Amino acid sequence: MANPALTEKKFKEVRAEDPGWAVPATSAGVVAGTASATSAASGGVAVPVQGTKVMTANGTFAKTFFLFLFLFVLAGAVFGWQQVSPSPAGAQQIEFPGWIWLPLLAAFGCAMVCIFKPKTAPFLGPVYAVLEGLALGAISKLFELNWNGIVFQAVLATIATFFVTLALYVFGIVKVTKRFQAVVIAATIGIFLLYLFGALLSLFGVDVVFWNDPSPLGIAISVVICGVAALNLFLDYEFIRQASVAGAPKYMEWYGAFGIMVTLVWLYLEFLRLLSLLRQ
Repeated sequence: MANPALTEKKFKEVRAEDPGWAVPATSAGVVAGTASATSAASGGVAVPVQGTKVMTANGTFAKTFFLFLFLFVLAGAVFGWQQVSPSPAGAQQIEFPGWIWLPLLAAFGCAMVCIFKPKTAPFLGPVYAVLEGLALGAISKLFELNWNGIVFQAVLATIATFFVTLALYVFGIVKVTKRFQAVVIAATIGIFLLYLFGALLSLFGVDVVFWNDPSPLGIAISVVICGVAALNLFLDYEFIRQASVAGAPKYMEWYGAFGIMVTLVWLYLEFLRLLSLLRQ
């Protein structure tokens, strides 16, 4: 499915389970002492309780930029990058430490806990970022040793995609409707099943991963997957907007930043794969 952290279903689940959310205003009136008259005239938009700290979109993106992307992921990626090097036996051989998969599995575990328990995001979110950074650093170095300059290109493409999609959303050029969400989710599920199908068959020695071949078909499929990953960012932005308007608790800023991080990691890996196919 689409990013499981930031979906409309998760939005409803978290709001139903957490009584700390702001008291919503209704068209019939506003609960006395809990919302401003301005919000009452806004047509029933949920507003935060006065004096409480609530989630904001700016706060979410600030945590994404300065905490996750620059501090935690960068710190973890630098260490992971240093663990991969050409083998002394020959330039064509690369030493890839097996323990790198441990932080990758641990990051997956942290992600699952965050998804099911969003209140843990302020604590597990940074841990996830560091662990994911370790794995990404090692994987990136592996690609870089095979195709010089590919990591810079993938990072640049990921950052550019993030800002372009954010601008398209903020200025209302792309509107996240129910139909838009359904199409993106269906496409993401299809990609997940494609990966799962290929992985299961590979266990039995059957190689059907044709989308990894440097052929016109393989490159076309990779382009489509990158496009779907980018479209998932619009769903993430919509989740953050809805949660902010609804007066979500402050910890949801960490959860929103964690969710964007999940999508950006996927997008970055897909750009690496696409660029490697083009280089071949």
